This record gives sequence, C-alpha cells and structure tokens, in this order.
Amino acid sequence: MVYVSSSIAIPDHEIEIHAVRSQGAGGQNVNKVSTAIHLQFDIRASSLPAFYKDALLKLRDHRISTNGVITIKAQQHRTQERNREDALDRLRLLIQSVAIPRKKRRPTKPTKGSQNRRIEGKKRQGRLKTLRRTVD
Repeated sequence: MVYVSSSIAIPDHEIEIHAVRSQGAGGQNVNKVSTAIHLQFDIRASSLPAFYKDALLKLRDHRISTNGVITIKAQQHRTQERNREDALDRLRLLIQSVAIPRKKRRPTKPTKGSQNRRIEGKKRQGRLKTLRRTVD
C-alpha cells in the first residue's frame, strides 16, 4: 500500500512494477542484474477519489501518457529494493502535488515611474542616434 494521505491509500494491485536492466555505465552489475524499476499506474482504473483523478489527468507531465497511465523509471540506486522505494515515493509525491491548491494569478500593471523611466530611456537612445547622423 502506498499512503498518499492519512485517508487515501493506493492498493498494491493497482501498481504494476517490472524490474529491468539499468541504462548507462556501471560495468558487470548493470549488465547482468535487473535493478531498474518500471512503475506503471493507471489513473482511470485506480481507486483514487475523482478530485485526484481529474487533477492528475489535467496535469501536463511527461510521465503521464495520453491514456492516463503514469510511468516512472527508477534506476539511480544499486539495488532493486531501493529503486522500488524511490519509484513509489516519486508516485506518492506526484499524486500529493495535485492536492496542493495553486495560487490564482493576479495581473499587475507597471508603475507610473517605471513607465516614465522606460520612455526616458527610449528618448535618450533616440537623441544619441541623432548625434551619430552625418552632418549636411
């Protein structure tokens, strides 16, 4: 069970975990031992509340496919157990991140002083350019 919050948990049967060989350098251990973990979690088929499902499906994240499947690859550690824990932690953090409400953006306007400074700078640059012209 992966506990997202005190009242929400994801049962183990909803999470698919496959052990594969890691990529990159690492010598004999990487070449012969399947220590990397591929974790897949289907959002639509899960027992998560509708709020979490909707928020996750709206999230623009490269780990979430168009079918609504979260895919996480963990291969940072040497052992399969540590990579498994890392993948589950990253899944938990991703799901918890959608529960935090985003602040609504309030559009701001530039101050009168900053507008005047910008215009003065443009005028100064224009005067400088007029001095560079050839004299008749």
